[in-house]
Amino acid sequence: MPVVTKITTQKNSGERYNVYLDYGKGEEFGFGVDENVLIKYDLKKGRELDEFELTEIQYADDEKKAYNLAITYLSYRMRSEKEVHDYLKKKEINSTIIQQVIQKLVSHRYLNDEEFAKAFVLTQMNTTSKGPSVIQRELKEKGISDSTITLSLCEYPEEQQIQTAVKLIEKLKGKYKKLSQVMMKQKMEQALAVKGYSFSIIQEAFQRTNTEKESDEAWEALQYQGMKAHRRFSKYEGWEYQQKMKQALYRKGFSIDQIQSFLDSIEEE
Repeated sequence: MPVVTKITTQKNSGERYNVYLDYGKGEEFGFGVDENVLIKYDLKKGRELDEFELTEIQYADDEKKAYNLAITYLSYRMRSEKEVHDYLKKKEINSTIIQQVIQKLVSHRYLNDEEFAKAFVLTQMNTTSKGPSVIQRELKEKGISDSTITLSLCEYPEEQQIQTAVKLIEKLKGKYKKLSQVMMKQKMEQALAVKGYSFSIIQEAFQRTNTEKESDEAWEALQYQGMKAHRRFSKYEGWEYQQKMKQALYRKGFSIDQIQSFLDSIEEE
């Protein structure tokens, strides 16, 4: 059986040690080991180790290294159990060790999916414009159970959702100002739905917001879309030109009267 001949501190870590062994042919490097494992297995000069002990020590050290990796990963922000699992898997940690590490982290309260989910909802609510369904999807991707997601989303009250949706509508006004009134509202509704807001929240937010264009804003939008269409169809003449312009602008959400006013203005130029 190999005998421990020397133990030295590793240069880059005061908590890890190099253990040297003699298999009967002289001293050679045996393995590196964490301080806790060193103490647990009473490793010291003159200690004899059989093959079973060597395997056990290596396994314990691999588990300790995985645990330390997880602790460092958790030091940046809260994580879900799945995030830690996926991180350790990328580090090519044995699946059995990953499960043991996660169990230990849970027992030490370094991991708690319920607390993580609530904190995640509050952070998204206070720092982003995301709605509940998007947050729900992101929590699902992080491995949070449906029941925990449902409970955590209670942290995002409807009134807060409406207020955030209203702010988003106000912001989107500028983005879609060159669209017709109809198209602008449709685009806003689509944007809010993509952000994760329900139909009822979207409708309530619109009721609290004035999205009607002033006459000059409506005319500016009509001119912008009208000139785009004009450049596209200027090669046509007469009735064909008129029909293509009317069809194009009608699809853009402008009324027949608005379209005719624009066409009249074009003819006057």
